[in-house]
Amino acid sequence: MIRILGLDVSKSSVSACLLTEKPSDPRQFYYECPFLKLSADAKGILGLLSEDADIALLEPTGNNYSKLWGTHLARAGVEVRLVGHKELRNYRANHLALPDKDDDADALALACYYFDYHQDPRRFVQIRDRAIVKIRELVLRLAHLNRVQSPIINRIRQDLAWQFPEVALVKSRRGESGEVPLLWGWLALERKSSRYDRLYEKTVGLGITDTVRQHARRICNLQREEHAIEVELRELLADSRFDHYRTVFKRFGFGDRLSAIVLSQIYPIEGFLDASGKPEVRIRQGRNSKKPTKRHLSLRRFQKALGAAPSLEASGDSRKAKVVGGSDLCRKSLWQWVFTRIEPKRSRLKNEIGKILGEQLDGEKAAGRPVKLVRNRIAAKGVRLLFRELVKGLK
Repeated sequence: MIRILGLDVSKSSVSACLLTEKPSDPRQFYYECPFLKLSADAKGILGLLSEDADIALLEPTGNNYSKLWGTHLARAGVEVRLVGHKELRNYRANHLALPDKDDDADALALACYYFDYHQDPRRFVQIRDRAIVKIRELVLRLAHLNRVQSPIINRIRQDLAWQFPEVALVKSRRGESGEVPLLWGWLALERKSSRYDRLYEKTVGLGITDTVRQHARRICNLQREEHAIEVELRELLADSRFDHYRTVFKRFGFGDRLSAIVLSQIYPIEGFLDASGKPEVRIRQGRNSKKPTKRHLSLRRFQKALGAAPSLEASGDSRKAKVVGGSDLCRKSLWQWVFTRIEPKRSRLKNEIGKILGEQLDGEKAAGRPVKLVRNRIAAKGVRLLFRELVKGLK
């Protein structure tokens, strides 16, 4: 008899539901089930493991919450499966007709989900390779550091506008060796610069305050942390398993950060293909044309993983497409890639990919289409080309 544990994770506790079979009336069972409430401490972990579950199901709530429980379960030999947020929400409401969402309802729905879908691997979130999990964790930390730095830098620049206006708009970047940016290092009294010394002697500003120097020290510390993460990312990306991916990414002009972000979403590429290792394409009747139409299912899943799959919304005479699902960080990073490597002609990729995307971008802009729409289209086209190149080079 298999023991299935549904686990809804909160900030400092979990709600657990143990089943050996799917209840015939889940809604009634919800009111009778002896749900477990366990705290994120030694007693709670021991209580969870004492349930002696064979398989545990939970939602992928990031590195902060589910990681603790999932890791302890895996170490105890329990198989851990992840169920997507949207899939669980639809299943709970439409299939089980459970009452308003709460932790217990989610735990019960997770346990029931296994009995209905355990034979279909695509119903579960892919369990990522350990190196990929680490890469994803690092790119999220880099994104966090970037968000933290921006308001601090903006505050410094506003203060420098009246304290030392000659350098208020200077763009200072970290060196390849990891040395902190010269301006922030000089303001923090960590680096010397005769140029800034001379400018400061003749400044019309009112003088640098201790507050600005403290902010500069914060930026220097964040920059050092950022550099350490980038070094670790480069080491992880050097894994021979990623050679093919890095070769393709180089043709697209992806830097280490974007390569890591994309890789964390799509590795292994075989996960998007059918059992024979080829892109899954099905012929279905078109909804409107009623003619046989090709559905590129593998490509669609790939696009969605990277946040570049538009979904159609239709109501009455209104029809509109918008991008939903996928990684917001990846979507933003691809948009920045278009903005920096495709749109500017002086830095455009000097290969077939740059030519295809650049010509379409120039043509759509010349036709007067909104720039934001054009960039989104080029990012989506880039993702389609990326899928083609990755599949084409598979051994």
